[in-house]
Amino acid sequence: MLASQRTRTRLRGGALLSVAALALTACGGSESGGGSDASGGDAASESYSIGVSQLVSHPSLDAALDGFESGLEDSGLDVTLDVQNAQGEQATANTIAGTFASGDHDLVLAIATPAAQAAAQAVTNVPVLFTAVTDPESAQLVASNDAPGGNVTGTSDANPVEEQLALLTELDPDAERIGIVYSSGEANSEVQVEWAKEAAEELGLEIVEATVSNSSEVQQAANSLSDVDAIYVPTDNAVVTALETLIGVAQDRQIPLIPAEGDSVERGGVATYGISYEKLGMQTAEMAVRILTEDADPASMPVETLAEPELFVNPEAAESMGVEIPQSVLDEADHVVGGE
Repeated sequence: MLASQRTRTRLRGGALLSVAALALTACGGSESGGGSDASGGDAASESYSIGVSQLVSHPSLDAALDGFESGLEDSGLDVTLDVQNAQGEQATANTIAGTFASGDHDLVLAIATPAAQAAAQAVTNVPVLFTAVTDPESAQLVASNDAPGGNVTGTSDANPVEEQLALLTELDPDAERIGIVYSSGEANSEVQVEWAKEAAEELGLEIVEATVSNSSEVQQAANSLSDVDAIYVPTDNAVVTALETLIGVAQDRQIPLIPAEGDSVERGGVATYGISYEKLGMQTAEMAVRILTEDADPASMPVETLAEPELFVNPEAAESMGVEIPQSVLDEADHVVGGE
């Protein structure tokens, strides 16, 4: 499968200065006007190229890309983005990574764990940033989150699984068996299931698993969860791509569906403690700017996360699944979505 591609050029804050400096360069002039020195003119005219490999399109990953673009825009840098989308195919992600490895980009951004693993393996000559990766250490992207040790670092979307399952018990105190559909091929998903098992043991819950290899298998996997009291959806790209399938199952069975991130609550999940993927993308852009303009070394740049998750609730979705959201949860919510 061929990757989808779009190329974007960014020329933001201080654009007039950058254009002027480029004009001077084109004329062969080394002096800058308006009292600026030559080094200032060179800095203003610097341009960069970033290759972006996104595993698949769904709202969370799209928001991460949008945030990355916004962050670069705010920085005022002249940046060309070569955006490639693997359409959920690992082989395509590998091909994209190989193309970037032989290209002339100044930096590569990989969005989601499989895309990051492909980029980290193939691209060794320029810095690689990742975002929307749950556990970079388990995915073998970095030696450690505090000291990555190579040319790869970025931002993690590690979600508060224990708090999310505890929220589920507030929404449905009688829930005992929690179904999880996840992709056996995604390292971040396997980690989240382990986190869920640990949290469930503390909360007196039982986790029932169903695995898929791609999004087309989500319906069958969901149907196999015949005796569960709720469905929990990790930040699994194959499953989130087919989220509406799980939402339909939860509505038919009148059980709550708790996703791991806020965008999926907006799409029809009941509630969660989640992060803003747009903010995560913007934070990743700040790391890119430090690498491009300050010679920051990815090897010594710790993996970053967003400090505080936010509470998303969707009363409309809750009603469709026969769930009543307690007033205490509504009062605490940072975002009430779904048309209410």
